[in-house]
Amino acid sequence: MRMRTRTDRWRRKLRGAERTAPPQLDIFRDVHPHVKLRLLNAVAPVYFFMATAVTNILHFCFFIPTIFPYPETSLMVSSTLHTILVLFLMFNALGNYIMTIIYPAESANETVIPVCSPHCSDKVDAHYLLNGRHFCKLCKKIILKRDHHCFFTGNCIGNKNMRYFLMFCIYTSCTCLYSLVLGVAFLTVEYSISFENPLTFLTLLPLSVCSFFMGSISGLQLFLVLMLYVWLGIGLVCAGFCSQQMLLVARGQTWCQMQRGELVRNCSNWKANLRHVFGSRWILGLILPVQTEVCSEDADAQKQD
Repeated sequence: MRMRTRTDRWRRKLRGAERTAPPQLDIFRDVHPHVKLRLLNAVAPVYFFMATAVTNILHFCFFIPTIFPYPETSLMVSSTLHTILVLFLMFNALGNYIMTIIYPAESANETVIPVCSPHCSDKVDAHYLLNGRHFCKLCKKIILKRDHHCFFTGNCIGNKNMRYFLMFCIYTSCTCLYSLVLGVAFLTVEYSISFENPLTFLTLLPLSVCSFFMGSISGLQLFLVLMLYVWLGIGLVCAGFCSQQMLLVARGQTWCQMQRGELVRNCSNWKANLRHVFGSRWILGLILPVQTEVCSEDADAQKQD
């Protein structure tokens, strides 16, 4: 009985302490979601430009001079072709990136910013309006045929810049995968690493980290190995995301509509939907970051919902 009484007293004391204890603050929970997204909106473009600069330096200062070292005719031709291909991929990736920012999907006819109530269901990203329009809480603008907000470009993707965004993803994926190939060739020539065994690439990163801390390899070699995995990850993510976006464009649907579970009744076929996004001069748009067709925002807005 005495043991039970003591146990009950301790339980009562613990309950009282829990009630009177001050609430613990969670820093990350108390931060407003918009603050996190705006921070990501500023960090992502910086990361993109830093990765682009590092890739250019590695290509023209390490990869091409090392893989093609001798001034022979055949190697000069190969070196020139590789240089042209790298410049072409980089030019289109950066060009479409800039075009995505220059031609935003905002509505020029609507300047009144709606005010969402505190009980709005769309608390983080965007608020749905009528006639295929969305109010993005990050951009503070009304977006036509909004698909999603891209943090790498810092603006929303919609009817006016969807084509540039898709080409940006395609050329970014090609640039990363091509950099991966040249990086593997550089490691083979410079450090005599053989990639004949398929398991070599899977075990390359942990072995390189252990060798670096043991002092067996240099910091440059470890950095190159890390960049191989960065290029592989970005290339595969961009390729997969672009494939999904192309499927949505062919169906005449947007990511916002898919998230809301809406089934779009589109009378046009997939060719007309692709032509609507890529324009009438779509072949020129595949090889150069230029404007292929001027979209009418009123017509696009009436086609939605």
